[in-house]
Amino acid sequence: MGTGIDGAKIDKAFLDFRGQTLLHRALETARAVCATVAIVGDPARFASYAALKNEAVVPDIFPGCGPLAGIHAALMQSSAQLNLMLAVDMPFVSKALLDFLFTTAERTDASVTVQKIGQGWQPLCAIYRREFAQSAEQALREGKYKIDTLFRSISVDAIEAPQLIAAGFSESNFFNVNTPQDHLGVKQKLP
Repeated sequence: MGTGIDGAKIDKAFLDFRGQTLLHRALETARAVCATVAIVGDPARFASYAALKNEAVVPDIFPGCGPLAGIHAALMQSSAQLNLMLAVDMPFVSKALLDFLFTTAERTDASVTVQKIGQGWQPLCAIYRREFAQSAEQALREGKYKIDTLFRSISVDAIEAPQLIAAGFSESNFFNVNTPQDHLGVKQKLP
């Protein structure tokens, strides 16, 4: 959620970015590399969009527990071994970047292939093996909702800045639209 100019709450998934919503852009980017794509979240929140665009919506099994619950729900629903998790608020993620992530993930048996930029992980633009659902479920049952905390106890293939740069990507690919100022600024940046 974000705040509009008049102070009203705005769902950032439905913010316009170059003639399409951030949600539509994320789905189309994911669809370029994935055979099956679904929206993960509250079905009521996405009901109108899902009906209009004929999109599947996967509800959280552990509602109200944040992004880890969404990852868990998606993995429980999936039959694929490698699964892309992509946040709706990253408009500069490209097909080329996602191809790079999948190629990297295919070369390892790590549970998660994820970028680590400086001290920060990018867990909502990462490839998860289905087995991660077990670790996620255990953490959720214990009331532990931080995704990157789990990275300490599982096998992770961390893609750091030098590897990203060598592949032609940068930290700006992971820019998040979190505030009205971000939304205004992102409209002016190059993808």
